[in-house]
Amino acid sequence: MKDFTPTSYTLECVATGREFEDEGWMMEDRTCPTPSLVRAKYAKRRLDVGPAERGLYRFADWLPVNRMLEGSSAPVTYKSKGLAKYLGLENLYITFNGYYPAIGATMTTCSFKETEAYSVCARTAPDERRVLVVASAGNTARAFARVCSDNNIRLLLSVPAENIGALWFDGPLNPCVKLICPEAGGDYFDAIRLGDLALKGDNFYAEGGAKNIARRDGMATTVLSAVTTIGRIPDYYFQAVGSGTGAIAAWEANMRLIDDGRYGSNLMKLIVSQNAPFVPMYDAWRVDSREMLPCDADKMRRNAEIIDAKVLSNRKPPYGIIGGLYDALKATGGDVMVCTNAQARKAKALFHELEGVDIYSAAGVALASLVKCVESGRIERDAVVMLNITGGGEEHFKEGKDLWYLKPSFTFPLDPDPQEVVARVDTLFA
Repeated sequence: MKDFTPTSYTLECVATGREFEDEGWMMEDRTCPTPSLVRAKYAKRRLDVGPAERGLYRFADWLPVNRMLEGSSAPVTYKSKGLAKYLGLENLYITFNGYYPAIGATMTTCSFKETEAYSVCARTAPDERRVLVVASAGNTARAFARVCSDNNIRLLLSVPAENIGALWFDGPLNPCVKLICPEAGGDYFDAIRLGDLALKGDNFYAEGGAKNIARRDGMATTVLSAVTTIGRIPDYYFQAVGSGTGAIAAWEANMRLIDDGRYGSNLMKLIVSQNAPFVPMYDAWRVDSREMLPCDADKMRRNAEIIDAKVLSNRKPPYGIIGGLYDALKATGGDVMVCTNAQARKAKALFHELEGVDIYSAAGVALASLVKCVESGRIERDAVVMLNITGGGEEHFKEGKDLWYLKPSFTFPLDPDPQEVVARVDTLFA
């Protein structure tokens, strides 16, 4: 889209409050003495929502982007009838990220990770020739692969071998997208470590994860969709978390909306959920620890294999960093909950029955937590509740299609030789 002017913003260090200019792809304040996230401070204090045909970029006022890419879709928020009646909630709003054309949801990768990918990739300079590196448990990789393939952006993905079944597409990808994997038995953390080794090559640069303002502010469009649809800031926000980045983004969007002045002044209570038995953030939260508790790597890998929601298996989340999930939960009076596979499966079936579309296991975990809260009386019947359905509609999208799967160019051992990784991945983009 050629008529777009790059969004104007500065960066602010959460720990110190220091404001400074973004010199390009900055992930931190180099002068800050302690690990801290940085936030974007947008020139436009009041959000003007653009036309629907701009997709995600209808929220470009609050996205740190240099351009608009083709093919994006925005989250869709609607007031629930079926699920709301079942739960006895008068004001349940569902923000749906996925493929459900009946309500206007057209994310072809069926995941809210598209919101990250279209924002992050639009933050890159149009003339960038280095290779973007993204580590993922599955859905993020699929989203970045689609966006980079469609917009000819060079991308190296690192995904656990067990999760590459998530890399399905409705047609072959542009060869600018390549995949590497840690061998069978590895998890998301192993994929992150492998990606970090690839970054030692001169031709590669890191997407940045939670530290990238574009990732967080892309995910924050779920809240922008909800609030501009509802007309006010919700009382409660429900989401399943692997890294917690989406919940951090929700808190940051909430504060911007308060500053906007048109949607109320309340902070949503963030109710985030993990899939048992993989619950490292829950374990830390229940003992009020900012730091993650010690854990056995092999046990965590086994727990990651057990859970249905593989995308929630992050061993090194941005939990304790200044401005991270711990601070978000403290600021909003939030909580961390736990749901089993069985509870998530029941919730998925309930959503399909009452709302008419399939959802992912992570979204099932979020709904299962909402059900628990309602049953225990933790939520007022007239409270305004936002349920972030982070992925759905895959069955609907795949119907009648012959799928194409991205295959790894290289598979590496769990403890690879760093020089070999650099040498081999460099050949992929020669």
